[in-house]
Amino acid sequence: MTSLEPAPNAERDSRRWGPRGTAGATFAGLLEFDGVSKRFGRTAAVADVSLMLKPGEIACLLGPSGCGKTTLLRIAAGIEKPDSGRLLFDGQEMAGPSRFVPPEKRNIGLMFQDFALFPHLSILENVAFGLKNLPPAEARTIARHALERVGLAHYAGNYPHHLSGGEQQRVALARALVPRPQVMLMDEPFSGLDQRLRESVRAETLTLLRETRASCLLVTHDPVEAMGLADRIFLMRQGHLIQSGTPEQLYRHPVDAAAARFFSDTNEVKGRVVAAAVETPLGSFPLPSKVGGPDALVLIRPQGIRRAEPGAGTEGLVMETRFQGDDVKCTILFKGIEEPLTALIDARSAPQRGGPAWFRIDPEHVFVFESATSQPI
Repeated sequence: MTSLEPAPNAERDSRRWGPRGTAGATFAGLLEFDGVSKRFGRTAAVADVSLMLKPGEIACLLGPSGCGKTTLLRIAAGIEKPDSGRLLFDGQEMAGPSRFVPPEKRNIGLMFQDFALFPHLSILENVAFGLKNLPPAEARTIARHALERVGLAHYAGNYPHHLSGGEQQRVALARALVPRPQVMLMDEPFSGLDQRLRESVRAETLTLLRETRASCLLVTHDPVEAMGLADRIFLMRQGHLIQSGTPEQLYRHPVDAAAARFFSDTNEVKGRVVAAAVETPLGSFPLPSKVGGPDALVLIRPQGIRRAEPGAGTEGLVMETRFQGDDVKCTILFKGIEEPLTALIDARSAPQRGGPAWFRIDPEHVFVFESATSQPI
């Protein structure tokens, strides 16, 4: 294949990346936001956010569009200056009241969703672009090794428009990592890829980040992506840091109803507080100490509704069923609940549509909150 021959189509991106080397390790950095705030006009994009990215950690800033996560990333990159608070890198102030260090002095790697490859440069030249302080021959050797690691060394002489989206993403990753940054900043890097390709490239990116041992802060609006990549998740809402912890902590112990809804679909049932429990048509659930008042909001994940033996749970009318492979999505009407509930039932034990069936509730998928916390995230 000549250097100008187009690469095959995107189908190959879902395959194995091919022969690869091993990525060089770096010295991971510690990144800290200390009471950082940023306004754009009357809008508070970030409000008094404090968080720490530990050395070698992969963390995700997670939240819907407009929650402030990209603004935080741009502050870390040096593209934006905070209005107040400080950004520290290994204990040294990068941005704050008394100091601002430009992006090129921060030893960070940047990767954005549009890849930002230079169309007039070859793939090898794109990767070597950040190594201008090295002799050209040495820079090309290092860049070629980086391309080997992402399985694209045989396309070194091609140009970006010859490559598919997944390949361009891998070139952008190699270019960002080749200077061995202490901190990698990634803004929705997989959003431009189709679902199957996104999963494979995401897995390989995680492997490469682990090999380099660089600290990584990644912005995403996808909770599944955050849970699959992150050691720790920072959940953002309207410029505020709402909750932080491991993926399992945030999934199993959401701080409020909006956080629970963000991580999965939920059914919402009104409950009545009686002593230390919440009574609902589906049964009684323990009342958290932080919940007071005569009423409570009970959220039940669809996978928390299970089949039960007759008389051993709550009877419901199965109004609709949709086969989804391993599971069947059921719409069920229960007495005392106005709206039908959604359940994900194992396909081997799924009920028949149009008839009654008995169900039980798995308490691991039940969350009880104040009724007033029903606002969306």
